Amino acid sequence: MQNLSRHISFPRLLILGAASVIGSSWIYTNGIFFDKYGAGGEIFGFGLAMFITILASLSFAELSSIFPRSGGPVVYSYLAFGKRLGFATGWAILGAYLSALSFYVTASSMLLATIFPQISAGPGYTIAGAHVSFLELLIGILFTIMIFVLNVRGTKVTAGVQAALFIGLVVLGAALVVTGFTQGRPANFWPAFKVGTPALLNVVRFVLPAMTFLTGWEVVSILAEEADMAPAKIGKAVVGAIVIAASYYIIVLLASAWVYPWKKTATFTMGSITAFTKAGFPILGMAAFLIAFLGLLTSFIGLFTAAPRLILSLARAGLLPEQFAKINEKHRTPINATALVLIFAIGFGWLGKGAMTYFLDLGGFFVAMAWALTALSLWRVRRAYPTLEAGFRLKHLWPSILGGVLAVAIAIGTLYPKSPVALVWPTEYIMLAVWIGLGLLFYFLGRRAHQPRETALYHLLGEDEYAKLPRQKSTDK
Repeated sequence: MQNLSRHISFPRLLILGAASVIGSSWIYTNGIFFDKYGAGGEIFGFGLAMFITILASLSFAELSSIFPRSGGPVVYSYLAFGKRLGFATGWAILGAYLSALSFYVTASSMLLATIFPQISAGPGYTIAGAHVSFLELLIGILFTIMIFVLNVRGTKVTAGVQAALFIGLVVLGAALVVTGFTQGRPANFWPAFKVGTPALLNVVRFVLPAMTFLTGWEVVSILAEEADMAPAKIGKAVVGAIVIAASYYIIVLLASAWVYPWKKTATFTMGSITAFTKAGFPILGMAAFLIAFLGLLTSFIGLFTAAPRLILSLARAGLLPEQFAKINEKHRTPINATALVLIFAIGFGWLGKGAMTYFLDLGGFFVAMAWALTALSLWRVRRAYPTLEAGFRLKHLWPSILGGVLAVAIAIGTLYPKSPVALVWPTEYIMLAVWIGLGLLFYFLGRRAHQPRETALYHLLGEDEYAKLPRQKSTDK
């Protein structure tokens, strides 16, 4: 069995996690959210969403400190419940990441088109009522291939690039924050809600959209095998990534509401980008645009790095063809799994901007399911293996269980037709059925290659971690 090499330091793992969370659309869609929920609804909603997401992350934090292995949630759920839920967890979070990557294929060219409109013009095709030009599709594909090549070079290279991009995000964000709070005034923000609207309800309503902006931190546990540090620090990096990313969102959005009246920003299609320009700081308007572009790159890179590790983990257990467990000898990367992610991303990405909302909605459902299954896995592992030592150990299980319950509630909400976050009928339900059907096809066609439980656990955990498990008779459902 080939292992990945350990070379990611704690600061870089923390940055990889935080940078994978910070995306692009949050900085310009705040105009829409200010209008719908009020500035207070979005900003305070992010604070509440951060708290809930941290609860959901605690199971990842403890389990990654016990089993620092590639694939994270796949390993935990396989150990806890066997191959069926192990595959389901991996397939769910893989679906979430591929949905996001497909979104980025289109978003990369769409963002550039705001400066160069000719990109979206010209010959092309129409899907879901949206025109996709061949030029913007080509740009998106080239961006994706660039990210692929970067990932083939290994996490040592991608972690370095992420660190440089993250520094850029911090510098640009600091410029917006300093200017916003020194040149703006509290009256632009207060009152933070529209007169006559229920403030607390608007905060709660924004929590669900906010949590979609706060996904991506799972990459820390997925990349744990390549982390060169004490296991306890991996757990701290999981939680720390959420705190850093959420704080960044909150402070920058508050600065944009401070520098210019948020009720006027609520009428802008480009949110903070236009707000800083209208406030008399066009250079900072461009800085906000650059934050959107850098955020797109960091999320793109982070999720493209994590997705192949999920495939690698599934292949190690025999749940996907063993060819996807192959490690490139020179760069120590899962080369075949990375190529498969490229194919999936481009294969779905050609659907264009008309399908962007579909990808985001489906991603939210898949992530919620993975969070819930991982929380359940921690409870099961604690019961089945009470003597296992964790570098990052929760004193009580209830916060993790609460996070899992909230994740289940989110998943159910997306399936309930009358819910405000329900999937779009019938398109998104069809896409969900296709992904589930594809997973079932892979699972049942590959049943002959499925490994006995102990063999699979040996490959998933590696020799050292497997040796720590108390030997016990168990049946795989």
